[in-house]
Amino acid sequence: MVNALDQVPPAFLDALGALRKAQSRRELRLAEIPAPARLAPFAVALGAEVLAPGAGTPAAAVHGPARMALAAASATGDDSESELATGRFILLHDPAGSEVWDGDFRIVTYIRAELEPDMGNDEMLGSVAWTWLVEALESHRAAYRAAGGTATRVLSESFGTLAERPGTIDIELRASWTPASSDVTAHLEAWCDMVCTFAGLPPLPDGVTALPQRRRNPGTRPG
Repeated sequence: MVNALDQVPPAFLDALGALRKAQSRRELRLAEIPAPARLAPFAVALGAEVLAPGAGTPAAAVHGPARMALAAASATGDDSESELATGRFILLHDPAGSEVWDGDFRIVTYIRAELEPDMGNDEMLGSVAWTWLVEALESHRAAYRAAGGTATRVLSESFGTLAERPGTIDIELRASWTPASSDVTAHLEAWCDMVCTFAGLPPLPDGVTALPQRRRNPGTRPG
């Protein structure tokens, strides 16, 4: 009987091991989710959400969701968890390589977070979101190439029986890049930091190490 792992390329197994080594902040929950089956012969996907308890939201919240959650919690005394940002991290592998990717691995990501109205109207918002991505990769020394992405502002308005519901402005960033090797630990850690930045959480102080999160071991998804 052939073991399914025998059909998985060593490079992809190395990448899975690298993902398991990644550390993330305690505010971020990371878990494996179903990976897309048609993008590459092998893929693994992780979903993330940043949750902040009402009473535990950092007092130094930078912007957007974290600051709004803190204000709401202070006004109502609500200690329930609130979702600050969500995202998906997908690692693709094609042993034959891809000219479009400029390599045999590709990381595809998505992040979404609600914004404060004044920040949502900032014309430079897209550039700021892209800067967050680049700075996160550079700060973790995650070597990459062929990066591209799209930042979108999403305005939601309600009508009719929902007319009293306040409008919201969300920022969405869809981005992809090619890691320099199968050692993608730094790439996942950089992306986790980026999700927290979108959530409005302040950076960790110098000398403070993020705690590793318990998560399901990323598996394989042969095409």
